[in-house]
Amino acid sequence: MRLPRSLSGWTMAVFGFMALVLGLVGLVAPDAQLAMVGFVSIGAEQRASGDYTRVFMTASSMASVNMGVYYVLAAAVDFRPFFFWTVPFRVVTFTVFTTLVLADVAPDSFLGVGLWEGLGALVTGAALWHERRRARPDGEAALAGR
Repeated sequence: MRLPRSLSGWTMAVFGFMALVLGLVGLVAPDAQLAMVGFVSIGAEQRASGDYTRVFMTASSMASVNMGVYYVLAAAVDFRPFFFWTVPFRVVTFTVFTTLVLADVAPDSFLGVGLWEGLGALVTGAALWHERRRARPDGEAALAGR
């Protein structure tokens, strides 16, 4: 496995690694994952028939593992188009998760998930912008030529 070759690659690698690790936590210890985002965790014996919280946690955690691997692999090969694609989608994720908290659908601690996505989008976007400007000495022309 190669180390990232760019600042934007490092932002992707860090996010990917964290998504991978947190996904594994959710698979191995779903109650710990629920507690991290501020959800009440109850035992299986207390769950109502048709309560699929555990199934949802497993599915979400597996998606996080997969996404983490995608991000780490993209960072390893410096796949910049993927880096660009993630920025607007992470802004959407920030918006949805933050809205859930503001609408009192999710606990306040869930705001951390939205903020992590928003901060990640900003950092990766800023790194990509910086790299694009640095690659062309006439920064104005670089921006105009998009």
